[in-house]
Amino acid sequence: MTHYYVYYRVDPVRLEELRAAIARLLALIERDTGVRGRWMRRRDEATTFMEVYEGVADERAFEALLERESATLGLERHVERFVCA
Repeated sequence: MTHYYVYYRVDPVRLEELRAAIARLLALIERDTGVRGRWMRRRDEATTFMEVYEGVADERAFEALLERESATLGLERHVERFVCA
């Protein structure tokens, strides 16, 4: 299983708009893949956020969905992939 960590900076002016968009994204991903994501903010940096998706079995389908659905967010997103050692 693969774990995904997607991080990015958010302009504070867009925070409320993005909060709703990320909630929709998380709900869509959970509905379509069964993977429940979490949205977090960096403790010491109020503009850095991260989505966490753990236990992804079908990487190809998950990545295609994530890329397609997050393209409309207008954010420079960085995706990291980890597996258990």
